Amino acid sequence: MTAATHTAAPRAAAADRARAPRRRRRWHRIVIPFGVVAALVTTTLVAQALDRPDPGDPGYLSPVETDDHGASRLAEALRRRGVTVQRETDTAAALRAAHSGPATLFVPAPQLLRPHTLARLAHLPGGTRLVLVDPSRRVLVGVGLPLTRTDRRWATRAVGPETAGRPCPLAELAPVRRAAAERQRYTPDGTAPVDLCFAAGLARLPGAGDTLVVGADDPFRNDRIGERDNQALAVGVLAAHGRVVWLDLAGPEPPPPSPSGAPPTWPSRPDGPPGGTATPDPGATGGVRPGTPGDGDPGGGRPPQGSADDGERPPNPLWGAFPPWFWALLVQLALALLVAALWRARRLGPPAPEPLPVTVRSAETALGRARLYQRAGARGPAGRTLRATTLARLLPWLNLPADTPPERVARAVAARTGGDPEQIEDLLYGDDPDTDQELLDLARSLDALSRTVAASAPTQGRPAGAPPSPDPTEGGTR
Repeated sequence: MTAATHTAAPRAAAADRARAPRRRRRWHRIVIPFGVVAALVTTTLVAQALDRPDPGDPGYLSPVETDDHGASRLAEALRRRGVTVQRETDTAAALRAAHSGPATLFVPAPQLLRPHTLARLAHLPGGTRLVLVDPSRRVLVGVGLPLTRTDRRWATRAVGPETAGRPCPLAELAPVRRAAAERQRYTPDGTAPVDLCFAAGLARLPGAGDTLVVGADDPFRNDRIGERDNQALAVGVLAAHGRVVWLDLAGPEPPPPSPSGAPPTWPSRPDGPPGGTATPDPGATGGVRPGTPGDGDPGGGRPPQGSADDGERPPNPLWGAFPPWFWALLVQLALALLVAALWRARRLGPPAPEPLPVTVRSAETALGRARLYQRAGARGPAGRTLRATTLARLLPWLNLPADTPPERVARAVAARTGGDPEQIEDLLYGDDPDTDQELLDLARSLDALSRTVAASAPTQGRPAGAPPSPDPTEGGTR
């Protein structure tokens, strides 16, 4: 077997295949764009969660709170309209005030009320309007409202007063052309009459005392009341009577005190109200509100918020233990650590040559570099390094400059070895190896080719700086 045949044999099978260049698989070209998109989506979700107010925060939709999530601007607009704003921080006092005459009972955070209080809201006197902001399913069942929560948007949308092409029947909302009221949508549960407005984001249940459910808090907040017709919507909903009883709770409603000083007892069955059947307030002479089964309504005895029966989990107390800026700072620190980890990780690209600080034996350098290539799976850079080293040896023996075209180099090598120029060109300038076996075959073929060309070079007239002819008795490359 000749040297040319030995050189070209390992590459014969590759020469028969299509010579289309293989696309190098770089995982970071896919991971980095998706990682950037995931980081942007996560940052957006965290920012949106921090921007949304929590009904359990002190000052949420409070008539005396002037921050973004307060409602002092709404209270001032009502007073300019001639409406009396009566702020109550106790549920019993608010119910007594609502029974004292025609009024609008405004409950901005109904999720904070206990089941017994929700049952009493169902027995307000006639001529009283009850306004609930984004009530949960537990609240709807507890008050006895024939409504079902349907779609919920990620962010509130400003819409017109019509719903499914039908105009809004509320005369007090006639001046409203567009307002941010569509976040939580509602649908009637049964055959009870329900008026839907603002793409089903506002529902009114008519009766002796009507009830309004608004699925978004944006029209009432200080930071959004000035947008579009939000103020006209909020004032129109609350100014139906000349007096507004504003229930301003700083947190969840405390349990009623026990007469004997002992903690209150709960019934064993979840469908009974705490401490017995809920009875209407003595002043509730206007009848039962629409959709209320009456005394002994199971809705009045629902378990507290967050029970397993209502399908809603209780809020995690850890979220309320720290202010929002703490969580925002924690997220920023996590992102900074992630960026630092990516910066200190292995660079995303081909290896870059660097000068060694000390003199190291060539065998140790080659072995260490080979192990780095092996650990990184960098068969392509290793193959290109072997080809570049072989060309650096061959070109001086062939008296060719460094910028010689590949075709001319292949013809010159074929003239020395008697091989096929096309196969030699594929050996010196071909595709990168895909497996360890292909890399090993490439190294052996390049070593045999280098030895054959060096053995055929004349000893006289050797170019200056050319490496000495290798000893044929030496072994192959490591």
